[in-house]
Amino acid sequence: MSLTAAEFDYIQRLVLEQSAMVLDDDKQYLAESRLMPLARREGFDSLSSMVASLLTKKPDGLHRHVVEAMTTNETSFFRDFHPFEALRKSILPQLMITRATSKELNIWSAACSSGQEPYSVAMLLEEDFPGLAGWNVKLIASEFSAEMLARAREGRYSQLEVNRGLPARLLVKYFRQHGVDWQISEELRSRLEFVSINLAGYWPSLPPMDIILLRNVLIYFGVETKKKILRKARQLLKQDGLLFLGGAETTFNLDDSFERVRFDRTICYRARNA
Repeated sequence: MSLTAAEFDYIQRLVLEQSAMVLDDDKQYLAESRLMPLARREGFDSLSSMVASLLTKKPDGLHRHVVEAMTTNETSFFRDFHPFEALRKSILPQLMITRATSKELNIWSAACSSGQEPYSVAMLLEEDFPGLAGWNVKLIASEFSAEMLARAREGRYSQLEVNRGLPARLLVKYFRQHGVDWQISEELRSRLEFVSINLAGYWPSLPPMDIILLRNVLIYFGVETKKKILRKARQLLKQDGLLFLGGAETTFNLDDSFERVRFDRTICYRARNA
């Protein structure tokens, strides 16, 4: 079930062409571990036979399944904690003041994976901001992978997943147990709008955003794609809107029209003309 150098090179090119994600040369082991289950599920006896099949036809469902298998879907509830504290203590209270007239708030989780991030935001809003009752709050969650988007929409998680970052009181309050799994309440699920978006490709029409959560995804793209994504995110942000990136990510040397804004232990980015 191992890939030859030529086969891995093809997988690298396929992933780059279809998602703009850069699969480094030292990630062959990752490709093999993620593609083996797909090969077995699709009825192939080896990774080589699956690659051979991919090479004989135009891009179709199998090609997309391969690309989706290679996208990184590491996530957890309230991941990294501090960004959510910044939202709770500083950012959302200030937005409630500046948006008091319009009573509108738009938040986008731009690479939601299996949904833990946008559901964490939804629980935060419900728990700490009762004053938003009656507001038009739009919480959009997008993902490239159709499989991950379906999982996020269903809002169903294993015991291990709910054990990662989710306070017990929120598990009891917002989840219902189904056998060995837990599912987010229908009421909370209905508050999210799920959209399929390839960040490196075409973006559908989205409303101007107060907050964009683009965390831990830019690191997988090349420089030019990073610049393109940041430019489009900046154009989508409201004048005083804020962009969240992952702890290892920055706009530095990519888009100098952003300025850093610190909230205690969290760094956000705002357009300089704000």
